[in-house]
Amino acid sequence: MPIIKSAIKRAKQTLKRRERNISIKKDIKTAVKAFSAEPSAKTLAAAQSEIDTAVKKGLIKKNTAARRKSALSKIAKKAGVTLEAAKKAAAKPATAKKTVAKKAPAKKPAAKKSEK
Repeated sequence: MPIIKSAIKRAKQTLKRRERNISIKKDIKTAVKAFSAEPSAKTLAAAQSEIDTAVKKGLIKKNTAARRKSALSKIAKKAGVTLEAAKKAAAKPATAKKTVAKKAPAKKPAAKKSEK
């Protein structure tokens, strides 16, 4: 066990990070296994999302993520699953426009008269 205060803190931080990293890796494995068991657009999107999350957190490198996503896409293509159909279906409800009130133009300050 560390004796120095900063080393104790570092050990605690390491444990927290390790738990978080293990959790994210487990989520990736679960999502990929779910996709492998039943290839669908929904499970493909979930697996790719988990991989992207891991990259964002710095757990895996970009190239590793690209390689894994490529492998998933290859399996999806073989199974006849397309991600575009799922994206279009999800985008339809989100396209509803919100009404936004227009702001009145700001008044310009009056020009100062120069005294001569």
